[in-house]
Amino acid sequence: MSLPTGTAGLHTLGSWTADRAIVTPHRTAIDDRGVVLSYRELDARASRLAAALLTAGYGVGDRIATVTGNSSDHVVLFFACAKAGLVLVPLSWRLSPRELALQLEQADPALLLIEEEFLSLATAARERLPRVLPVSSLGEHGVERRVPAPGRRLEEPLVRRAVQDDDALLMIFTSGTVDRPKAAILTHANCFWTNLSLSRTVEMTGTDIVLAVLPHYHVGGWNIQPLLAWWTGATVVLERTFEPGRVLQLIQERRISTMMGVPANYLFLAEHPAFAGADLSSLKHAIVGGASMPQPLLRTWHGRGVALTQGYGLTEASPNVLCLPDEDARTKVGLAGKPYPHVQVAVADPVTGEFLDGAASGELLVRGPSVFAGYFRDTAATEAALQGGWLHTGDLVTRDDDGYFQVIDRIKDIFISGGESVAPAEVEGVLFAHPAVADVAVVGVPDDRWGEAGAAFVVARLEFPTDEQELIDWFDGKLARFKTPKHIRFVAEIPRTSSSKAQRRVLLERWMAETAPSKTAPPATAPTETRGIR
Repeated sequence: MSLPTGTAGLHTLGSWTADRAIVTPHRTAIDDRGVVLSYRELDARASRLAAALLTAGYGVGDRIATVTGNSSDHVVLFFACAKAGLVLVPLSWRLSPRELALQLEQADPALLLIEEEFLSLATAARERLPRVLPVSSLGEHGVERRVPAPGRRLEEPLVRRAVQDDDALLMIFTSGTVDRPKAAILTHANCFWTNLSLSRTVEMTGTDIVLAVLPHYHVGGWNIQPLLAWWTGATVVLERTFEPGRVLQLIQERRISTMMGVPANYLFLAEHPAFAGADLSSLKHAIVGGASMPQPLLRTWHGRGVALTQGYGLTEASPNVLCLPDEDARTKVGLAGKPYPHVQVAVADPVTGEFLDGAASGELLVRGPSVFAGYFRDTAATEAALQGGWLHTGDLVTRDDDGYFQVIDRIKDIFISGGESVAPAEVEGVLFAHPAVADVAVVGVPDDRWGEAGAAFVVARLEFPTDEQELIDWFDGKLARFKTPKHIRFVAEIPRTSSSKAQRRVLLERWMAETAPSKTAPPATAPTETRGIR
C-alpha cells in the first residue's frame, strides 16, 4: 500500500528524510556503532516500513510502543511513524516490569516492538497486562519483514488520511519527580516549532557531526539536536549509553562538533583520567540541559575551548523554553537565560495567579506552538496544566530587569522552615561549589522546632576529605542561616531521573524510614546532632 496522499500538514516530519534523500542522498545520516545509513537509505527504509504498517491495518493515531536502546532501527521507525501518522511511544528499559506494565496499560498501544536485549523485561511486563498485546522484534530483520496485525480496541476505528500538523507524533512519559508519570502528547507541529526555535539559537549545518547520548525515551533524545540534525542534513553518531571514556574517544575519532548532555555527563567527562589529554579541538559547541552548570565545571569546559549553551525546558514544552547562549555563560552563571524564539513566557503569582511585570518571582508560564497537546486520556491533568492558554510549569523562577530568568526550584519541592521558604536548588548550588562535593540533593524533613529543616544528601569526592561540620560551616556568609541544612548525610549516589533531576521524594522516603522510631527497640540516647542553625 502506498502512503496516503492529499493535503498534508505543512509541518509534518515525514517529509524531512524525503527532502534530504533528494538534496543530500549520499551523506551519512546515522552512524550507529559502525552501522551507517545514508539519507537515501534512511528514507527508503522508513518509507517501506510506513507502507508495511499501513498495509497491515494501522492507521492515524495508532500507538507503537518500543522498549529499545538508541539505534538506527529506532530512528527508521520514528520516521515511518511520522510518514504514516502513527504515534511512537518509546518506553524506558530502566523500568521494573511493574512500572513498564503500568505505562503500557496507560499508553494502550496497538503494537509493542522489543529489542532482543530487553526481551525478558518486556515479557515480564506483558504478563501483567489485562489484554493480549501484539509484539514483534525491532530492526530490519524484524518488523520490517513481517508486521503483525494491530491490537486496536473496538472503540478506536481505523483512520486513513493524510497526516496533519496537529496529529500526535511522540508520546513521552514525564519523569514523575512529584506525581506518577504522565504520557505527554507531542504533535508534528510541536516538534517542528521546537526544532525551528532551536535552530535560531544553536546553529547547525550539514557539516556538523552530532553525538547523541540521551536515551530515546527522553524528549531530549529527539528534540535536542538529533531531529534538527536530520532536518539540516548533519550526521548523528548514536550511542546507546553514556560511558565517559568512550565518549572522549568518539569525540577524537569521529571529530564530534557538537553534543548535548546534562551537567552530570560533563562532570563525569571532566573527571575521567583521559580528559586532560583528550583532543577536543573538533568539539566547538555543547548544550547543557536538565540543570544549571556549576561554575567550577563551567570554567573547566571553557578552559578546554568548548562553548556551552545552557537552557531550561520540560517535556510538555517539547522541551525548549529558555536558553543561555555561550556569550552570556560567564557573566550570567546560574541563570537559565531568555525565551527561545517562538516561545512566550510569563511570571505569575503562585497563589493569586496574577501576572507579574518587570523584575519578579513566581511560577513560570509558557505558551506557543511547541506546547504539548495534553496528557493522553487524562483530562483532569491536562486542564490543570493548560489554563487560559498557558502551560503552568510548576517551577518557581525569578526574572531580572534585563529579562533573564533563573529557575529557583519546583514549587512543590520548596519547604517552610520557621515560616521562611527554602528552595532546595539554592542550597544545592552552594554545596556544589565546595571542592569535596561531587553531587548533592536537598530535601525538607520534619523538625520539632522549625516545622521543617533542610537535609542534604551528599556524594563526596574521595580525594577531598570532609565531614558534616565542615560542610555546614561552608554556608557561613553565603546564605541566610535558616537556609543552611541542619543535617548532612553522605551517600554513594543521588537517585535521579533520566533527565538528571534529583528524585527528592525518594530521598525523603529514605529519611523517614531511617528516622522512624523503632517499635521494638528500647529508647536510646539521642545521637549527637549537627548543631542547630538559626
